[in-house]
Amino acid sequence: MKIAIIGQQDFGKAVLEAFLARGDTVAGVFCAPEKEGGKPDPMKVTAQEKGLQVFQFPSLKAPEATAAMKALGADIGIMAFVLQFAPQEFVNIPKHGTIQFHPSLLPKYRGPSSINWPLTKGETKTGLTIFRPSDGLDEGPVILQKETPVSENDTLGTVYFDRLFPMGVAAMLEAADLVVAGKHREVVQDESQASYEGWFRAAEARIHWNNHVDWIHNTIRGADPAPGAWTTIGGKKLQLFGSRKHLVRTFGAVKGKIGEITEIGAESIRVTAQGGQIEVAKVKPEEGKKVSAAEWAKAAGAGPGTILGG
Repeated sequence: MKIAIIGQQDFGKAVLEAFLARGDTVAGVFCAPEKEGGKPDPMKVTAQEKGLQVFQFPSLKAPEATAAMKALGADIGIMAFVLQFAPQEFVNIPKHGTIQFHPSLLPKYRGPSSINWPLTKGETKTGLTIFRPSDGLDEGPVILQKETPVSENDTLGTVYFDRLFPMGVAAMLEAADLVVAGKHREVVQDESQASYEGWFRAAEARIHWNNHVDWIHNTIRGADPAPGAWTTIGGKKLQLFGSRKHLVRTFGAVKGKIGEITEIGAESIRVTAQGGQIEVAKVKPEEGKKVSAAEWAKAAGAGPGTILGG
């Protein structure tokens, strides 16, 4: 098939390479412009190395973007990790329209941080959706969905890089084949089940030690590796990674005060919260590199009795 790819970063690059590897024709690549002084986009670099046409329009609503897409004569448009708004007059140009990847089970977790939020909210499964882009945010009809379980200690990194990323690349190929062959079904999203979450950034990743140990554990793993859950010590930020939770079922049996480091292990530290303790494997100080939590504690002079969050 002859395709036009709209995307960016490593996922866009992987989707581009997957279509090329099986012999499809990539008529053109649309990639968002890099920020001033930023590194070249990996998808753009790969496309240029392959000698493909690359377009970088500040807006896909521009007449120039519409004209460029029309000139390609593509069978289908492939949206692989797209943060730019793509209007209907743009996505409907290819012969079989356009399909888009979203890393959640739509209509749940619409929005830009759809991998962080299911983990932070303690979901036991997530997945991906291939759908038709509409003028609404992640609201178009669903073509294909794939699920993956989420374990208690899964992180953003394990869910995305180990599962959703490779599953997503394969699903884009599968969905494109179904659409071009006319063998797909389009299922309208159930608005009664829809949820929207905004960006999961530093403000959302801050740890409040007086919350329950479940909430803290889920926040740390939902932000691991990015943006990195964080607390403070001595007024400076300390990011936390590699969380394990230790529940205490008996009322009043939790060791230490809220936010207190109570134990220093060979690699990790334990911090008290409501209902138990959080074991943290790695930390990243505001002015330092990511190291084992025990190594940081020794260097920082932190030990049993040190209170985090101040």
